[in-house]
Amino acid sequence: MNEKIITLDSVEPVEIYGVNDVKLNIIQKHFPKLKIVARGYSIKLLGNSQEITRFEKKLDMLVDHFHKSGVLTDTVIERLLGQTGDNLLDLKDDISNNDIILFGNNGLVIKAKTPNQLKILNGIVKNDMLFAIGPAGTGKTYTAVALAVKALKNKEVKRIILTRPAVEAGENLGFLPGDLKEKLDPYMQPLYDALNDMLPIEKLNQYIESRTIQIAPLAFMRGRTLDNAFVILDEAQNTTESQMKMFLTRMGSNAKFIVTGDLTQIDLPSKQPSGLIQAVRLLKKVEGISVIELDNTDVIRHKLVRAIIEQYEAK
Repeated sequence: MNEKIITLDSVEPVEIYGVNDVKLNIIQKHFPKLKIVARGYSIKLLGNSQEITRFEKKLDMLVDHFHKSGVLTDTVIERLLGQTGDNLLDLKDDISNNDIILFGNNGLVIKAKTPNQLKILNGIVKNDMLFAIGPAGTGKTYTAVALAVKALKNKEVKRIILTRPAVEAGENLGFLPGDLKEKLDPYMQPLYDALNDMLPIEKLNQYIESRTIQIAPLAFMRGRTLDNAFVILDEAQNTTESQMKMFLTRMGSNAKFIVTGDLTQIDLPSKQPSGLIQAVRLLKKVEGISVIELDNTDVIRHKLVRAIIEQYEAK
C-alpha cells in the first residue's frame, strides 16, 4: 500500500471538503479503493499508486474548475468525477468570461471593469513587462495585484513581490513609532487592502510568513535578481531615474513586471525628475514591453472622484 500527502496550496480546504466534509464524502464515494484523510490544507492518501494518480488528476480538475468559476457545487463534483475525459470545457457551469481575473473572498468576482483594464489583462499575457499609467481610482494597483494572485494560484510563478517607493516618509521616518516594518506598513497599506480582498487572511499570513508574498519598499530591491516572480512596482511616479533603472534591471527568468503610477501625483522634490516619465519615454517601443494609459473614464471609485479629476485637469 502506498501513501502520499497532497497540499492544497491555491484554494481554501472548505471549498473542496465542503461544510462538515459533505463534498469530501462525495469525492470519497468515487474512490472506494483509497483511504482519504483530510486535515487542514493536507490530504493523506492510502492505496495503490494508480488510484492515487487518478485522484490527483481529478483533484486538479476540481481546483481548476473552482478557480475558473468561483464555485464548486455537489453536482459539478459528481459530474466531473464521473466523466472519463479530462476536459472541463464540457461543463456548462464553467465561466468563459474573459474579463474575469479570479474569484476572491466570499465569492467576490474580480474582473476588468473598463476597456483599459482589459488591455492590462491582455497586455501582461503577451508581454513580460507592462506599464499602467493613469489617475487615482482607475484600478491600476488592484488589477495588477489580482493578476499576480492569479499567476500564483495557477503556479505560473513561485512568489509575488510588491514594492513602492516610501517617498512620503522622507526624513520623518525615524520619528515614527515601531520597528522598520511598522514604520513602512502604512505606505504599503493599499497593497495589503487589495490582497485582503483576494486571499483569506490565514492564507495571506501564511504566504507572507513564508515569503511567498513579499511587500517591501523599493530600496530593498537593490542587488536582487527576481526569478519566478510576479513583481509590481506601485506609485512608480515617485521613483527617481536611477531607482527606476535599478528596479527594471532586477528582472530575472520567468518573471512578470507591472509598473503602475499616476503622473499627476508626483511627490518628488521639484527639481527631481520622475523615473516613470523617463522609463515610458525610453521603453514604450521596446518589444516585450506594453504601455497602457488609463484616464478618467476608467475611474471605478465614487462618481465624485471622476468629477474631481476632471476639474483638476481643466484648471
